[in-house]
Formats: sequence, structure tokens, C-alpha cells
Amino acid sequence: MIKLLIADDYVLIREGLKKVVKRESDMQVVAEATNGAEVIRLLQKNEVDVVVLDISMPVKEGIDVLKDINKYFPTIPVLILTMHSEKKYAVRALMSGAAGYLTKEGAARELIVAIRKIYEGGKYVSPALAEYLVEAVRTGSKQTQQHDQLSDKEFQIMCKLASGESVKSIAEALHITTSTVHTYKNRIYKKMNLFTIPELTKYCINQNLLD
Repeated sequence: MIKLLIADDYVLIREGLKKVVKRESDMQVVAEATNGAEVIRLLQKNEVDVVVLDISMPVKEGIDVLKDINKYFPTIPVLILTMHSEKKYAVRALMSGAAGYLTKEGAARELIVAIRKIYEGGKYVSPALAEYLVEAVRTGSKQTQQHDQLSDKEFQIMCKLASGESVKSIAEALHITTSTVHTYKNRIYKKMNLFTIPELTKYCINQNLLD
């Protein structure tokens, strides 16, 4: 039996995933997390073979949770399941230790295949992401982009700022102070050599970083 932990703050998403899993006789959802901070606590209490993790989680972001899982439970593979486009977070998630990356758009048809593959020790990416990665290698993707020098948190805040979110809403979503957001914003401007939100937005649009 493949025992799963599903981490997503939307109950409808969790119910939909459980419905897909329920059709499989050798899979079982043994735990559900509604925010990032719950994931590690649930892993400590439950025997879990695979974690299905949304990258955008309240209290603690998915990338940070992923790093914690790799640190404290290195044998448990993690499948990132997200609404975000492949290009936005996929490479960062894979570099942070994700065993697979799948958009929610393709979950109904790909979820079971992805779970089985990473449970058996393999890696899984959606066809769209595979195509992007192949193209990146073909063109020598170490044409580093400006945003590649940002930390995961800086990258996350840049995308939120470029999407029009206010400093206050970002602070509330990430459970940090507004002054901390301003500090991150100043670091982003300095590293990116940009000076205004419209410039950040234009850059993110040109790089297809906004959903």
C-alpha cells in the first residue's frame, strides 16, 4: 500500500485528489495538511511513502516545506502539485529536492502515474515541463537570467510584487512584517538592477514568470 500525505489549503482540491487516489487499490491517503507548518508534524505522526505538496501554502511556503522534508525525511519523495506555470517555480522546486512537478491542470490524468514513478525511485515532470527543460538544455540554459541570482524567498516576493500584490498583503500571506517585505524588495531591486514595480512587472512578463 502506497501511503500518501496530501498538503493543500483548498479542501476542494484535497477532496478531488482523494477521489482520484481512491480508485487505486494500492494507494491510501493517510494524512492531510492545510498549511505548510502542519506537514512536518504529520510526517512525525504518520507512516508516509509519498508527499503530494502544493507549492503555495499558508503559514509556511511549499519550497521551504520541501527543504524541511528533504532534511528530516530524506527517504520520502515529494511530488509538487501547483497552479503555477512550469517555468515559474519548477526548476527551483526540482533543485530543492522535489522528485516530481505536476500542474493541477494535468493532475486528473497524470497524478497516479507520477505517484507510482516517484514511489519507485524515479522522477516525474509533466510533458510541458520536460519540453521546456529539453529546450533549456539545447539552448545552453546557463544563459543565466537576472532572476536566477535571487533566493527562493526573493523570487517569490518579486513575483507577488510584479503581480500587483501590496506589501501589506504579501506580509500577511508570508507571515512576516511589512518592513521585512520592504527589505526583500530593496534586495530584489539591487540584484535585478531595477528601480520600480512597473519595471519588475515588465521583466516578469517578458520572462513568462506571471500566471
